[in-house]
Amino acid sequence: MEELTGAARFEWDGRNRDKNRTLNGVEWWEIEEVFFNDPLLVAADATLPQALPPLHALGRTRGGRHLHVVFTTHGPAIRAISGRPMKRKERSIYAQAVRNGGSPALRRR
Repeated sequence: MEELTGAARFEWDGRNRDKNRTLNGVEWWEIEEVFFNDPLLVAADATLPQALPPLHALGRTRGGRHLHVVFTTHGPAIRAISGRPMKRKERSIYAQAVRNGGSPALRRR
C-alpha cells in the first residue's frame, strides 16, 4: 500500500484526457475528484519492473461514481494516465475498505 503525500497539482497529456472520455466515458475532472474523496486506496503496480512504476487508485467521485485510476507522480504533480469505472472485483475491494474504515488490504495476484 502506498501513501500519497505532497501532491499539489495535476498534469495532463491532452491525448489521455480525450482517450479517457472516448474509451471509458470518464471526464478528466472526475479522475481528479477521486483524489479528494475518502477512502482513496492507492497501490503500486509491482508487476512492472520500472524505476517509477505506475500507481493504481480506487476511489469515488462526488457524484458517487467508482473509478479505477492509473497515475504516476512527479514531484508535487499527479500525472493521470487513465481512468475507468471499477470492475466488480475492484468494487468489492473498495466496499471492504469502506467497511473497515478505509483500511484496505490490497493484494496483487
